[in-house]
Amino acid sequence: MNPATGADRPRPSITLFEAVGGEPTFRKLVDEFYAGVATDPLLRPMYPEEDLGPAADRLALFLMQYWGGPNTYSAQRGHPRLRMRHAPFRIGTAERDAWLLHMRRAVDRLDLEPEVAAALWDYLERAAYFMVNVMEDPAG
Repeated sequence: MNPATGADRPRPSITLFEAVGGEPTFRKLVDEFYAGVATDPLLRPMYPEEDLGPAADRLALFLMQYWGGPNTYSAQRGHPRLRMRHAPFRIGTAERDAWLLHMRRAVDRLDLEPEVAAALWDYLERAAYFMVNVMEDPAG
């Protein structure tokens, strides 16, 4: 190891939470996403609360925790149990695609480094496909 440069010293890895700028970035992501949801005729009815604020807060806390931020989500709500929490809602391919549309727009508005944006998007896309709970007849 070169003591003057520290060239052989392993660099500490940072979480995606830190790489994107922490809580403010996740709050912006979620705010942008819910701005689209608020006017979406397919998705808006899935949110029974008049105000989307509580849902936005839950999503922001979940995403921050998932990506290495504080564990506030679990402290307040326990294990995420995403499929169970979404089970009361019909989530088919149309709902999934609408969700992805609004989330894609939100991610794009963050202007993240490409590799960070790709990692975030990969997770969001996989999560959206995982939430589908209605199998539709392709012939129907």
